[in-house]
Amino acid sequence: MLPILLTLSALGMPVIAWFSQQGTFGPDNKTLSDRYPTLIVADGYAFSIWGVIFLLDLLLALWTLRGQRSSDPALAAVRHRCLLLTTLGFALTGSWMVVFAQQWFWVALAVMWGALACMLWALMLVAHAQPRGAAAWLTLLPLALHAGWLSMAAFLNTAQVIVAEQLLPTVDQLPWTLVLWALAALLLLVAIARLHQPKTGWQSLGYVFAAVWGLVGVYVKQNRGELPGAHTSAWIALALAVVVIGQTVWLRVRGGRPPRAQEDGLMSYRPH
Repeated sequence: MLPILLTLSALGMPVIAWFSQQGTFGPDNKTLSDRYPTLIVADGYAFSIWGVIFLLDLLLALWTLRGQRSSDPALAAVRHRCLLLTTLGFALTGSWMVVFAQQWFWVALAVMWGALACMLWALMLVAHAQPRGAAAWLTLLPLALHAGWLSMAAFLNTAQVIVAEQLLPTVDQLPWTLVLWALAALLLLVAIARLHQPKTGWQSLGYVFAAVWGLVGVYVKQNRGELPGAHTSAWIALALAVVVIGQTVWLRVRGGRPPRAQEDGLMSYRPH
């Protein structure tokens, strides 16, 4: 049952995204982003990564439909949890587009962070299973890209809610934006370190790629931004991207060759 629900939720995300861009649920994301400018918003081109994420998520869901049953009850329970978390993460991602367009900002914020929590948890479960071959490309890579982008998007969304609800100064945003940058750096660096233990295949670097893609997008947008502190925020984003890449390279060099991995990952099995 869960693989079917996962497939439906994977199909739902691009469908909802299309309707969202048509203004079906309310103002599209770009309109709202321009209405509530922040020092963390990325340039428009950066959001094109969703197309790749949606495609890979659908391939992941289709991969689960071919799964086999596990004879190990403990392992089956973990796989069931992974499928459940991913399904919920996909559903929350799709739901966010609707509630954000409706300008239910607090609900959207809770949904975004909930989606991130689900996707990161599922990613850790799959990464620790150390899949290889087709299983790695069709499970670990989609989850890594999705979780990596949400790790940035959650802070973009937080900043927008702060501005929309006028919780903090909306003109001089730099002081509280620095706090968000510090929290974003903590999340990214800890997540990357956790993904590296135990060592995983190169597909796990999708998390790093998505995060760096978002950070560079913020740099491009803020480097020509007009809000006070925009240039400072731009250089912070670029510096964080360099740090993230540096940490990843250091972990890879220090870790050496990864141990022998499993042929199939958690996501390639049906639960009992």
